[in-house]
Amino acid sequence: MSVRGKRKKWQVSRERERSAPVAKKNDKEKKKYVRNPSVYIEMEDGRVMSGKLYPEVAPNTVNNFIALANSGFYDGTIFHRVVPGFMIQGGCPDGTGRGGAGYTIRGEFSANSHINGLKHEFGVISMARQEKADTASSQFFICLDDPKKTYPLNGFYASFGRIIEGLDVLAEIGADETDPETERPLEPRVIKKITVDTFGVEYPQPEKINKFREFFRKKERTKPAIVF
Repeated sequence: MSVRGKRKKWQVSRERERSAPVAKKNDKEKKKYVRNPSVYIEMEDGRVMSGKLYPEVAPNTVNNFIALANSGFYDGTIFHRVVPGFMIQGGCPDGTGRGGAGYTIRGEFSANSHINGLKHEFGVISMARQEKADTASSQFFICLDDPKKTYPLNGFYASFGRIIEGLDVLAEIGADETDPETERPLEPRVIKKITVDTFGVEYPQPEKINKFREFFRKKERTKPAIVF
């Protein structure tokens, strides 16, 4: 006859833990699903290009774009530069390529120590800047369909969104006849308004590099924000 010895308290406690039912997390404890912000670029002729922004890729860049768009900053501006197969550029309040929002933001791209895996391909939205990394402000560009021209941008410009619908509008603007010296469309492409639907999520104001504020006020000293 075998005799079972007394079990210690910690053994009894562990057995109870193992036999106890596992509590399921309630809905409040589950991670909420957050939808990516939707962007709508409405042209003066009524046609719309729409798509998504990616805060997980370039958070401060997205914050900046949302703040500018929803404040009406882009309303009435133009796509002032078009390079066939490469990109269309807008977001300059003066329509010259030399204007900005009065400040700059940090460049969120790999060459500036920020991981950004969103490749520059047809429909991708990215920030224009000057030669220095942290000089993006309000100007942006949308890539056209020649990968030989857009691929070299990867890692050097802050891509942050993508046009998904209205690609035919994008392609049409990208085929506009332009001034050979300025690359400006002969017929103005006016943006009626840009809006961003955040689906109830409040995105913060962007972190700004205010030391460039005077630089943008003195237009005679500025160089155009350009995509090389």
